[in-house]
Amino acid sequence: MKGAALSFREKLGYGMGDAGCNMIGGAIMLFLNYFYTDVFGLAPALVGTLLLSVRVLDAVTDPIMGAIADRTQSRWGRFRPWLLWVSVPYVLFSVLMFTTPDWSYDNKVIWAFVTYFLMSLTYTAINIPYCSLGGVITNDPGERVSCQSYRFVMVGVATLILSLSLLPMAEWFGGDNKARGYQLAMSVLALIGLAMFLFCFATVRERIRPAAPSNDDLKQDLRDVWKNDQWVRILLLTFCNVCPGFIRMAATMYYVTWVMGQSTHFATLFISLGVIGMMFGSTLAKILTDRWCKLKVFFWTNIALALFSCGFYWIDPHATAAVVIAYFLLNILHQIPSPLHWSLMADVDDYGEWKTGKRITGMSFSGNLFFLKVGLAVAGAMVGFLLSIYGYDAGAKQQAPSAINGIMLLFTVIPGVGYLITAGVVRLMKVDRQLMRTIQADLALRRAHSPHLSPVVSSATSQPGEIK
Repeated sequence: MKGAALSFREKLGYGMGDAGCNMIGGAIMLFLNYFYTDVFGLAPALVGTLLLSVRVLDAVTDPIMGAIADRTQSRWGRFRPWLLWVSVPYVLFSVLMFTTPDWSYDNKVIWAFVTYFLMSLTYTAINIPYCSLGGVITNDPGERVSCQSYRFVMVGVATLILSLSLLPMAEWFGGDNKARGYQLAMSVLALIGLAMFLFCFATVRERIRPAAPSNDDLKQDLRDVWKNDQWVRILLLTFCNVCPGFIRMAATMYYVTWVMGQSTHFATLFISLGVIGMMFGSTLAKILTDRWCKLKVFFWTNIALALFSCGFYWIDPHATAAVVIAYFLLNILHQIPSPLHWSLMADVDDYGEWKTGKRITGMSFSGNLFFLKVGLAVAGAMVGFLLSIYGYDAGAKQQAPSAINGIMLLFTVIPGVGYLITAGVVRLMKVDRQLMRTIQADLALRRAHSPHLSPVVSSATSQPGEIK
């Protein structure tokens, strides 16, 4: 089914929402492991425990937040108002997470656990509604890919700002006091993220509503969403898709510092170049899926990533030009599946409504976000645990050969194996282009004959002040 095209302004606004998340989320992926071990002063194994432990609570908070979002009633819709309500607490707790109090080690451990938990809780409260929003601003699968491409280009812009500015700002604000530098640098970036959230709230509109609104309780929602076999499979895909990239991102600072032997300034440029590569990958996703089914593009890109990432291990880390070029190309490939993945989540939500007659967008996306966070936590914990096993010492002037080899594996071969597993999981999905055309046509007929819905504004480019 072909819907009305979304305006450039709305696609840009939607992308700004995840850009705001990524001003903080990018710092977590790229710098949090390094910050906790080399600045905050935590043992690597404890960092792994910290990252994993909070995810246990997400098993409770994520579905509850999904159910709350599904039942939210406001003049702005079900999901959009949460961008307004939670953005300030989210950026505040994120700054506190990068704050190092001058306390004893045990009290600092408590501070790290509490602030990481509060950041995760507010991340849940803003990101589940935001991700759900992507499934209700348009029902056109092509426009969904386009929207997600804009989203990940804006994520790239945010990550580029972050990667170019965080380390220099930390040095400028803190000098020899790295802890103070990180705190003030994150304060600046968090304020930029807040402005991005508010821009997203002001520009995006909700259009898709369920043909049969549900007042069922949380347990019934959980039972219904599990009837969607594609949802169950995409949860596994979400976990597998996030792990390889995050392992490599978390290992990047260690690779640049200890394996390549480069400075902080080089690390800034190196990471930024990778972000530019990811922006190219985001734009390629739409170009490739205009010609081929997104499932095929997803599968073959991960096969290429597995080969490329494993091959990276054999590049001499002191051949700087070769490493930089390979890293840039690897990041282009890495980012191609990201818009496809999030577009597939919306398609799976449509599939669930088509199969069960019930649309549970918030619950559906909360499950995906939970598995995404579990994937991030497992990946981050793996980095912490494996660094400890390989004998990494943050205070050493030179790392042992086993630690150097461990960092190289975390940066190359281990993510490569993860990409290969992801490719296998993609083969379990069946929401291909042909099936989605059938689903969209059937759902359009149901909505046209639904007594629960008033006529929907047909033009996606209209900008009403309230949801109709």
